Amino acid sequence: MDTQPRSLQIILIAGLVALAAFPLVGEKFYIQFVTKVMITAMFAMSLDLLVGYTGLVSLGHALPFGLAAYALMFVSPENGAAGVWWSLAVVAGVAALASLVVGLLVLRTSGIYFIMVTLAFGQMAYFYVHDSKYLGGSDGKYIYVRPVLEIAGWQPFNLENHVDFYYVALALMAFVYVTLRVLLASPFGRVIAAIKENEHRMQMLGFATFRYKLVCFVLAGMLAGLAGWLTAAHDGLVNPEMLSWHQSGQLLMMVILGGMGTPSGPILGAAALKLLELGFQGMTKHWQLLLGGFIVLSVLLIPRGLAQLFEWRRRD
Repeated sequence: MDTQPRSLQIILIAGLVALAAFPLVGEKFYIQFVTKVMITAMFAMSLDLLVGYTGLVSLGHALPFGLAAYALMFVSPENGAAGVWWSLAVVAGVAALASLVVGLLVLRTSGIYFIMVTLAFGQMAYFYVHDSKYLGGSDGKYIYVRPVLEIAGWQPFNLENHVDFYYVALALMAFVYVTLRVLLASPFGRVIAAIKENEHRMQMLGFATFRYKLVCFVLAGMLAGLAGWLTAAHDGLVNPEMLSWHQSGQLLMMVILGGMGTPSGPILGAAALKLLELGFQGMTKHWQLLLGGFIVLSVLLIPRGLAQLFEWRRRD
Protein backbone atom coordinates (compact mmCIF):
# COMPACT_ATOMS: atom_id res chain seq x y z
CA MET A 1 0.00 0.00 0.00
CA ASP A 2 1.15 3.52 -0.77
CA THR A 3 1.74 4.92 2.70
CA GLN A 4 0.56 8.50 2.83
CA PRO A 5 2.43 11.26 4.65
CA ARG A 6 1.09 11.89 8.14
CA SER A 7 0.29 15.50 7.20
CA LEU A 8 -1.99 14.30 4.41
CA GLN A 9 -3.61 11.68 6.64
CA ILE A 10 -4.45 14.41 9.16
CA ILE A 11 -5.86 16.62 6.41
CA LEU A 12 -8.00 13.76 5.06
CA ILE A 13 -9.40 12.97 8.51
CA ALA A 14 -10.09 16.64 9.15
CA GLY A 15 -11.68 16.91 5.72
CA LEU A 16 -13.96 13.93 6.44
CA VAL A 17 -15.07 15.49 9.73
CA ALA A 18 -15.67 18.83 7.99
CA LEU A 19 -17.68 17.15 5.24
CA ALA A 20 -19.80 15.34 7.81
CA ALA A 21 -20.55 18.62 9.61
CA PHE A 22 -20.97 20.79 6.50
CA PRO A 23 -24.76 20.28 6.01
CA LEU A 24 -25.30 21.71 9.50
CA VAL A 25 -24.07 25.13 8.33
CA GLY A 26 -24.08 25.07 4.52
CA GLU A 27 -26.76 26.46 2.24
CA LYS A 28 -28.64 24.19 -0.16
CA PHE A 29 -26.69 25.32 -3.24
CA TYR A 30 -23.32 24.55 -1.65
CA ILE A 31 -24.54 21.25 -0.18
CA GLN A 32 -25.57 20.15 -3.67
CA PHE A 33 -22.30 21.43 -5.10
CA VAL A 34 -20.20 19.46 -2.61
CA THR A 35 -22.38 16.41 -3.31
CA LYS A 36 -21.43 16.63 -6.98
CA VAL A 37 -17.77 17.06 -6.06
CA MET A 38 -17.87 13.85 -4.00
CA ILE A 39 -19.55 11.95 -6.83
CA THR A 40 -16.92 13.25 -9.24
CA ALA A 41 -14.19 12.16 -6.81
CA MET A 42 -15.59 8.61 -6.91
CA PHE A 43 -15.55 8.75 -10.70
CA ALA A 44 -11.95 9.98 -10.66
CA MET A 45 -10.88 7.22 -8.24
CA SER A 46 -12.26 4.63 -10.64
CA LEU A 47 -10.17 6.04 -13.49
CA ASP A 48 -7.05 6.26 -11.32
CA LEU A 49 -7.31 2.51 -10.74
CA LEU A 50 -6.65 2.16 -14.47
CA VAL A 51 -4.31 5.06 -15.13
CA GLY A 52 -2.33 5.39 -11.91
CA TYR A 53 -2.08 1.80 -10.75
CA THR A 54 -2.51 -0.40 -13.83
CA GLY A 55 -0.94 1.92 -16.41
CA LEU A 56 -3.97 1.92 -18.73
CA VAL A 57 -4.71 5.43 -20.00
CA SER A 58 -8.34 5.39 -21.12
CA LEU A 59 -10.20 8.12 -22.98
CA GLY A 60 -13.40 6.09 -22.97
CA HIS A 61 -14.03 5.84 -19.24
CA ALA A 62 -17.22 7.86 -19.63
CA LEU A 63 -18.76 4.85 -21.41
CA PRO A 64 -19.76 2.82 -18.29
CA PHE A 65 -20.55 6.07 -16.48
CA GLY A 66 -23.03 7.20 -19.12
CA LEU A 67 -24.50 3.74 -19.74
CA ALA A 68 -25.17 3.38 -16.01
CA ALA A 69 -26.98 6.72 -15.98
CA TYR A 70 -29.16 5.66 -18.90
CA ALA A 71 -29.79 2.30 -17.21
CA LEU A 72 -31.22 4.12 -14.19
CA MET A 73 -33.45 6.11 -16.53
CA PHE A 74 -34.75 2.87 -18.10
CA VAL A 75 -35.63 1.19 -14.79
CA SER A 76 -37.25 4.33 -13.35
CA PRO A 77 -41.03 4.47 -13.88
CA GLU A 78 -42.17 7.67 -15.56
CA ASN A 79 -44.28 8.73 -12.60
CA GLY A 80 -42.67 6.70 -9.85
CA ALA A 81 -39.39 5.77 -8.24
CA ALA A 82 -37.09 2.83 -8.86
CA GLY A 83 -35.91 0.81 -5.91
CA VAL A 84 -32.37 1.59 -4.75
CA TRP A 85 -31.15 -2.02 -4.60
CA TRP A 86 -32.87 -3.06 -7.82
CA SER A 87 -31.59 -0.09 -9.79
CA LEU A 88 -28.07 -0.44 -8.36
CA ALA A 89 -28.01 -4.11 -9.35
CA VAL A 90 -29.08 -3.28 -12.91
CA VAL A 91 -26.61 -0.40 -13.17
CA ALA A 92 -23.73 -2.50 -11.84
CA GLY A 93 -24.59 -5.27 -14.29
CA VAL A 94 -24.76 -2.92 -17.27
CA ALA A 95 -21.48 -1.20 -16.37
CA ALA A 96 -19.72 -4.52 -15.72
CA LEU A 97 -20.98 -6.11 -18.94
CA ALA A 98 -20.04 -3.11 -21.06
CA SER A 99 -16.60 -2.95 -19.46
CA LEU A 100 -16.09 -6.69 -19.95
CA VAL A 101 -16.98 -6.58 -23.65
CA VAL A 102 -14.89 -3.49 -24.33
CA GLY A 103 -12.03 -4.75 -22.16
CA LEU A 104 -11.80 -8.07 -23.99
CA LEU A 105 -11.13 -6.09 -27.16
CA VAL A 106 -9.13 -3.03 -26.11
CA LEU A 107 -6.77 -4.83 -23.71
CA ARG A 108 -5.23 -6.64 -26.66
CA THR A 109 -3.63 -3.30 -27.55
CA SER A 110 -1.30 -1.05 -25.58
CA GLY A 111 0.09 2.47 -25.49
CA ILE A 112 -1.34 4.98 -27.93
CA TYR A 113 -3.39 2.27 -29.61
CA PHE A 114 -5.16 1.51 -26.33
CA ILE A 115 -5.97 5.20 -25.87
CA MET A 116 -7.38 5.50 -29.39
CA VAL A 117 -9.47 2.32 -29.21
CA THR A 118 -11.04 3.28 -25.88
CA LEU A 119 -11.78 6.71 -27.35
CA ALA A 120 -13.38 5.06 -30.38
CA PHE A 121 -15.70 2.88 -28.27
CA GLY A 122 -16.74 5.85 -26.17
CA GLN A 123 -17.50 7.99 -29.21
CA MET A 124 -19.47 5.21 -30.90
CA ALA A 125 -21.72 4.98 -27.86
CA TYR A 126 -21.97 8.77 -27.69
CA PHE A 127 -23.10 9.18 -31.30
CA TYR A 128 -25.53 6.26 -31.04
CA VAL A 129 -27.24 7.84 -28.02
CA HIS A 130 -27.03 11.33 -29.54
CA ASP A 131 -28.85 10.23 -32.71
CA SER A 132 -31.40 7.99 -31.00
CA LYS A 133 -34.84 9.59 -30.60
CA TYR A 134 -35.85 6.72 -28.31
CA LEU A 135 -33.11 7.77 -25.88
CA GLY A 136 -34.03 11.43 -26.08
CA GLY A 137 -31.45 12.46 -28.68
CA SER A 138 -29.21 15.38 -27.86
CA ASP A 139 -31.63 16.66 -25.19
CA GLY A 140 -31.56 13.47 -23.17
CA LYS A 141 -34.31 12.35 -20.81
CA TYR A 142 -35.48 13.22 -17.33
CA ILE A 143 -35.70 11.08 -14.21
CA TYR A 144 -38.59 12.63 -12.34
CA VAL A 145 -38.34 10.74 -9.05
CA ARG A 146 -35.14 9.61 -7.35
CA PRO A 147 -34.70 5.98 -6.30
CA VAL A 148 -36.32 4.93 -3.04
CA LEU A 149 -35.09 2.54 -0.35
CA GLU A 150 -37.78 1.03 1.86
CA ILE A 151 -37.33 -1.66 4.50
CA ALA A 152 -40.73 -2.94 5.73
CA GLY A 153 -42.21 0.48 5.02
CA TRP A 154 -39.35 2.35 6.73
CA GLN A 155 -37.06 4.68 4.79
CA PRO A 156 -33.55 4.96 6.30
CA PHE A 157 -32.94 7.91 3.98
CA ASN A 158 -34.83 9.93 1.40
CA LEU A 159 -32.84 10.81 -1.70
CA GLU A 160 -35.34 13.56 -2.51
CA ASN A 161 -33.89 15.37 0.50
CA HIS A 162 -30.66 17.09 -0.50
CA VAL A 163 -29.09 16.54 2.95
CA ASP A 164 -29.84 12.81 2.89
CA PHE A 165 -28.43 12.56 -0.63
CA TYR A 166 -25.32 14.38 0.55
CA TYR A 167 -24.67 11.85 3.32
CA VAL A 168 -25.30 8.90 1.00
CA ALA A 169 -22.72 10.34 -1.44
CA LEU A 170 -20.26 10.91 1.42
CA ALA A 171 -20.67 7.35 2.71
CA LEU A 172 -20.21 5.88 -0.78
CA MET A 173 -17.14 8.02 -1.47
CA ALA A 174 -15.56 6.83 1.80
CA PHE A 175 -16.52 3.24 0.95
CA VAL A 176 -14.91 3.43 -2.52
CA TYR A 177 -11.76 5.02 -1.07
CA VAL A 178 -11.34 2.36 1.63
CA THR A 179 -12.19 -0.48 -0.77
CA LEU A 180 -9.57 0.64 -3.27
CA ARG A 181 -6.94 1.08 -0.58
CA VAL A 182 -7.58 -2.44 0.73
CA LEU A 183 -7.57 -3.88 -2.78
CA LEU A 184 -4.32 -2.16 -3.72
CA ALA A 185 -2.67 -3.33 -0.50
CA SER A 186 -3.59 -6.94 -1.25
CA PRO A 187 -1.50 -9.41 -3.29
CA PHE A 188 -3.76 -8.56 -6.23
CA GLY A 189 -2.83 -4.89 -5.93
CA ARG A 190 0.88 -5.70 -5.82
CA VAL A 191 0.53 -7.80 -8.96
CA ILE A 192 -1.13 -5.04 -10.97
CA ALA A 193 1.50 -2.56 -9.75
CA ALA A 194 4.18 -4.95 -10.99
CA ILE A 195 2.35 -5.35 -14.31
CA LYS A 196 2.47 -1.59 -14.75
CA GLU A 197 6.21 -1.56 -14.12
CA ASN A 198 7.13 -4.54 -16.31
CA GLU A 199 4.37 -6.64 -17.83
CA HIS A 200 6.75 -8.91 -19.78
CA ARG A 201 8.58 -9.90 -16.60
CA MET A 202 5.30 -10.77 -14.89
CA GLN A 203 4.33 -12.92 -17.85
CA MET A 204 7.65 -14.72 -17.62
CA LEU A 205 6.91 -15.39 -13.94
CA GLY A 206 3.69 -17.13 -14.95
CA PHE A 207 1.09 -14.43 -14.20
CA ALA A 208 -1.90 -14.17 -16.56
CA THR A 209 -1.50 -10.40 -16.95
CA PHE A 210 -4.41 -10.08 -19.38
CA ARG A 211 -6.82 -11.44 -16.78
CA TYR A 212 -5.52 -9.12 -14.08
CA LYS A 213 -5.92 -6.11 -16.34
CA LEU A 214 -9.38 -7.24 -17.38
CA VAL A 215 -10.49 -7.53 -13.74
CA CYS A 216 -9.21 -3.98 -13.11
CA PHE A 217 -10.98 -2.73 -16.22
CA VAL A 218 -14.30 -4.25 -15.16
CA LEU A 219 -13.95 -3.10 -11.54
CA ALA A 220 -13.13 0.45 -12.66
CA GLY A 221 -16.16 0.35 -14.96
CA MET A 222 -18.45 -0.74 -12.12
CA LEU A 223 -17.20 2.08 -9.90
CA ALA A 224 -17.73 4.52 -12.77
CA GLY A 225 -21.24 3.06 -13.08
CA LEU A 226 -21.88 3.81 -9.41
CA ALA A 227 -20.86 7.42 -10.04
CA GLY A 228 -23.18 7.47 -13.09
CA TRP A 229 -26.08 6.18 -10.98
CA LEU A 230 -25.51 8.89 -8.39
CA THR A 231 -25.13 11.63 -11.02
CA ALA A 232 -28.34 10.66 -12.82
CA ALA A 233 -30.25 10.41 -9.54
CA HIS A 234 -28.86 13.74 -8.34
CA ASP A 235 -29.42 15.75 -11.53
CA GLY A 236 -32.61 14.01 -12.65
CA LEU A 237 -31.34 14.15 -16.22
CA VAL A 238 -29.33 11.95 -18.56
CA ASN A 239 -27.89 13.15 -21.86
CA PRO A 240 -25.29 12.08 -24.43
CA GLU A 241 -22.64 14.40 -22.98
CA MET A 242 -22.26 11.93 -20.14
CA LEU A 243 -20.70 9.54 -22.69
CA SER A 244 -18.53 12.02 -24.57
CA TRP A 245 -14.75 12.10 -24.68
CA HIS A 246 -14.91 15.54 -23.02
CA GLN A 247 -16.17 13.81 -19.89
CA SER A 248 -13.31 11.31 -20.00
CA GLY A 249 -10.76 14.02 -20.78
CA GLN A 250 -11.85 16.22 -17.89
CA LEU A 251 -11.71 13.23 -15.58
CA LEU A 252 -8.18 12.43 -16.73
CA MET A 253 -7.21 16.04 -15.98
CA MET A 254 -8.49 15.63 -12.43
CA VAL A 255 -6.41 12.49 -11.91
CA ILE A 256 -3.28 14.17 -13.29
CA LEU A 257 -3.91 17.37 -11.31
CA GLY A 258 -4.39 15.48 -8.05
CA GLY A 259 -1.61 12.96 -8.61
CA MET A 260 -1.77 9.66 -10.48
CA GLY A 261 -1.27 6.51 -8.47
CA THR A 262 -1.83 8.19 -5.11
CA PRO A 263 -4.74 7.21 -2.82
CA SER A 264 -5.98 10.77 -2.29
CA GLY A 265 -4.90 12.25 -5.63
CA PRO A 266 -8.24 11.81 -7.44
CA ILE A 267 -10.13 13.36 -4.52
CA LEU A 268 -7.78 16.36 -4.41
CA GLY A 269 -7.92 16.74 -8.19
CA ALA A 270 -11.72 16.55 -8.39
CA ALA A 271 -12.17 19.03 -5.54
CA ALA A 272 -9.57 21.45 -6.92
CA LEU A 273 -10.95 21.44 -10.47
CA LYS A 274 -14.58 21.86 -9.41
CA LEU A 275 -13.74 24.64 -6.94
CA LEU A 276 -11.65 26.44 -9.55
CA GLU A 277 -14.47 26.15 -12.08
CA LEU A 278 -16.91 27.64 -9.58
CA GLY A 279 -14.53 30.46 -8.63
CA PHE A 280 -13.43 31.38 -12.16
CA GLN A 281 -17.00 31.32 -13.49
CA GLY A 282 -17.87 34.01 -10.97
CA MET A 283 -14.95 36.17 -12.12
CA THR A 284 -15.18 36.24 -15.91
CA LYS A 285 -16.94 34.71 -18.89
CA HIS A 286 -13.48 33.60 -20.09
CA TRP A 287 -13.11 31.34 -17.06
CA GLN A 288 -11.91 28.40 -19.17
CA LEU A 289 -8.80 30.39 -20.13
CA LEU A 290 -7.95 30.92 -16.46
CA LEU A 291 -8.61 27.27 -15.69
CA GLY A 292 -6.39 26.12 -18.54
CA GLY A 293 -3.59 28.41 -17.39
CA PHE A 294 -3.82 27.06 -13.86
CA ILE A 295 -3.60 23.46 -15.08
CA VAL A 296 -0.56 24.25 -17.24
CA LEU A 297 1.20 25.90 -14.30
CA SER A 298 0.28 22.99 -12.03
CA VAL A 299 1.77 20.45 -14.43
CA LEU A 300 4.96 22.49 -14.73
CA LEU A 301 5.41 23.24 -11.03
CA ILE A 302 4.02 20.08 -9.42
CA PRO A 303 4.28 17.36 -12.10
CA ARG A 304 3.29 14.60 -9.66
CA GLY A 305 0.08 16.39 -8.75
CA LEU A 306 -1.30 18.14 -5.70
CA ALA A 307 -0.49 15.10 -3.56
CA GLN A 308 3.19 16.00 -4.16
CA LEU A 309 2.73 19.01 -1.88
CA PHE A 310 2.38 16.65 1.08
CA GLU A 311 5.46 14.54 0.30
CA TRP A 312 8.02 16.88 1.83
CA ARG A 313 8.39 14.72 4.92
CA ARG A 314 9.45 11.79 2.77
CA ARG A 315 12.36 13.73 1.34
CA ASP A 316 13.71 14.75 4.74
